[in-house]
Amino acid sequence: MTLNRQTKRTTGIRSELAALGESAETERSRPQDDFVPQPLLRNAHLMTIAANFWPRRFPRLPSGVSRIFAVESGSCVRGECHWQQRPREGPTLVLLHGLEGSCESGYMLGTAEKGYAAGFNVVRLNQRNCGGTEELTPTLYHSGLSSDIRTVLLELLAANHLPEIFAVGFSMGGNLVLKMAGEFRDAAPPEIAAFVAVAPAFDLAACAEALEAPRNFLYEHHFVTRLKRQMRRKARLFPERYPIDGMRRIRSVREFDEAITARFCGFRDADDYYARSSALPIVGQIRRPTLILTAKDDPFVPLLSFSDPGISANPHIEFVATERGGHCAFISREPGDGRFWAEGRIVHYCRERSKILLREETSHPNQD
Repeated sequence: MTLNRQTKRTTGIRSELAALGESAETERSRPQDDFVPQPLLRNAHLMTIAANFWPRRFPRLPSGVSRIFAVESGSCVRGECHWQQRPREGPTLVLLHGLEGSCESGYMLGTAEKGYAAGFNVVRLNQRNCGGTEELTPTLYHSGLSSDIRTVLLELLAANHLPEIFAVGFSMGGNLVLKMAGEFRDAAPPEIAAFVAVAPAFDLAACAEALEAPRNFLYEHHFVTRLKRQMRRKARLFPERYPIDGMRRIRSVREFDEAITARFCGFRDADDYYARSSALPIVGQIRRPTLILTAKDDPFVPLLSFSDPGISANPHIEFVATERGGHCAFISREPGDGRFWAEGRIVHYCRERSKILLREETSHPNQD
């Protein structure tokens, strides 16, 4: 299928999605125990693409307050913070997006809205250079920078005196959250209550190989186009640091990681980058409650990766693999809050593990 034909197809999908409508978007509902896909989106590729075009509004999420976090000398990231009326008395969700996403990605906003409505403070965090933040750091972002989200969590604890934090990552962000969780081992601050990873790309070599499959051409093209575009913006800001000769020849994510990520981020080559940055080898070291949520039909996060004994033998990890759901999509047949099933599942999981919210529910048993 040519790109032009695919573009026409996605335009048609967008029209169909608008017709389906979200008239019950603000309805309250508990997440289902089992995910049932929207009948028109049982195909994994349609599901994945539809998640990017589904018309959404977030009326229950108030405007955020931008905040700059210094993650290392000379490098900062920006987060959008949504504080409850008394932020030091409630739990906090810190959300991290995937490859070439940002704090404005639909799943970030949707999870933030559901979390805020459930009583959480929410911080939507951009990775380095994402969300228009290229000027905040001379460096690049990559899948090994688990130290960034760790630094943000520790700053929130120290500066804001937050009593309870949950870290949530999607795709690439899921790898970073799991990598951080494994690196903490038993040393995570007691205020960090749990971790969640949705469709974590935590076996980077396997994900890069899956993207090279012909059926995944559209995703590969999308990621490579955006990565190259961002790299050109970066090179204009820091021309002496980033000579990007030869980038036109790059056609795959692996080629980009070989020519750009490894070259400018201190790795020997793409294989070295994948080996040192994947969370899979250390998930067995996680010692806090952790939810890993994926779909068996995810186009480019292979299900086989999740058979590792580091997951199955770790009593702290709850692993959920739905039959369908695509990549970070999980569009349900349910209306309202139930439409984007994974977002509700995340908030439900964290709410059940929040000592603060459970204490409030016990004190006010008649409140929803």
